[in-house]
Amino acid sequence: MSGFTVIAPGVLSLLQDNGRFSQGALGLTSGGPMDAPSAQWANLLLGNQHNATLIECSVGGLQMRAETNSYIAVTGATLPLSINGNTAELWTVHKIRQGDVIELGMVSKGLRAYLAVAGGFNVAPQFGSTATVLREGIGGLNGNKLQPGDSLPAATVNSLPRRHLPVHHQVQFNRTLTLRLVEGYQAQSFNSTERQRFYLHSYTVTPQADRMGYKLSGSAIRCQQTQLLSEGICYGAVQIPPDGQPIVLLNDRQTLGGYPKIGSVLSLDCALLAQAAAGTEVYFTPISPEQAHNALCLAKVRTDALTSQMVNL
Repeated sequence: MSGFTVIAPGVLSLLQDNGRFSQGALGLTSGGPMDAPSAQWANLLLGNQHNATLIECSVGGLQMRAETNSYIAVTGATLPLSINGNTAELWTVHKIRQGDVIELGMVSKGLRAYLAVAGGFNVAPQFGSTATVLREGIGGLNGNKLQPGDSLPAATVNSLPRRHLPVHHQVQFNRTLTLRLVEGYQAQSFNSTERQRFYLHSYTVTPQADRMGYKLSGSAIRCQQTQLLSEGICYGAVQIPPDGQPIVLLNDRQTLGGYPKIGSVLSLDCALLAQAAAGTEVYFTPISPEQAHNALCLAKVRTDALTSQMVNL
């Protein structure tokens, strides 16, 4: 089956589907797109299955050549997109012909862009998913990031509606984020003064930020309990290591850890954090499990409503 050839992979480009779940007992983390809503929109624009495999391009620089006719959509971070040197619009379905060269420039807002093709890339899943996790060496193509010359199989598609998501519905990137956090049982290990300090002070995204997690810098908070047994770590967990600086654990996190966790960030806000560059100001605010559930339901309702509002070109 024909598809696409990688000319240049850019800074870091990975094949991802929605992630690898129910494999934590084997020590395998979830992986998947760091900005799941943007990845979802790339597939929605093309009418793909919700779990279709796409490319997460961090920072930019990806170049590919089409070996077949197809359609693409690029969402997520703001960066230049060109087809055969001609500027193309983001959050839009574009027709691609055999021989066309697709190029993603470097990001100007956000960090991660998502390139989807009609029908998704056809790669074999491992442990139930195609998500690439470099630390574990699984998923994608041989568990590795994309390399020059890689062949990405994809179906030939000659007809597809050209759709566009209007700018005012697209994800917006801000220099200040408020992360909603559901406190866990270990929150009681932090006294009221430390918890107030955590919520009242701002933190800054440091350069120590990757697919495993984001290290923040700010007012240090202390935990009363120092001896903890290692336990499973969920997506969005906020660990407080001995230096008191929070770490928000994300898609490629370790499956076990022993640092105290004050709670977990709502998945919708983890996606925004994953697009935040070093220097971004971050605040935390507590919410209840019921409020988190309502926020997720409202986000789904909004996405479903916007799907019907995509503009046909």
